[in-house]
Amino acid sequence: MWIRIVSLLARLGLAAVWLISGWIKFIDPTQTVVAVRAYQLLPEGLVQPVATTMPMLEIALGLFLVIGLGVRVTAIVSAAALLVLIGVIVSVWARGLSIDCGCFGGGGVADVDGWDYAKEIARDVGFLAMAVWLAVFPRSPFALGPRSRAPFSVPAQATVAE
Repeated sequence: MWIRIVSLLARLGLAAVWLISGWIKFIDPTQTVVAVRAYQLLPEGLVQPVATTMPMLEIALGLFLVIGLGVRVTAIVSAAALLVLIGVIVSVWARGLSIDCGCFGGGGVADVDGWDYAKEIARDVGFLAMAVWLAVFPRSPFALGPRSRAPFSVPAQATVAE
């Protein structure tokens, strides 16, 4: 029973992260382009497509998690996305750049230090842990997907005939 409750909390928590992050980027596309460009990882021709696609992917992941459809697949895609995000933050830190990650809006050149990067990585590792949990234990109450839903109560045991 407790596994299903933890799965529900992880599902809704990760959904909130994706929905908030994606919505903030979606409503301010210019700032999202600035944030993606600041990482200095992509050729200029890919900055705009990534900045446009990323918020939509995040919102889609959040919606799938909220409704509980394809939770395991959504969790695996979430984990992959979080690994990429952690990797690019590590890359920026290792290259000595000073930028705001733009994870929840903003982004671009900023006055940050190693401690700021360590906190962002730790936060994303926490989100990654939720995604991994859901990949292993996708069933939770209030999920619509047939392989994702689970009742709140434990099924009754069959009675033994005497």
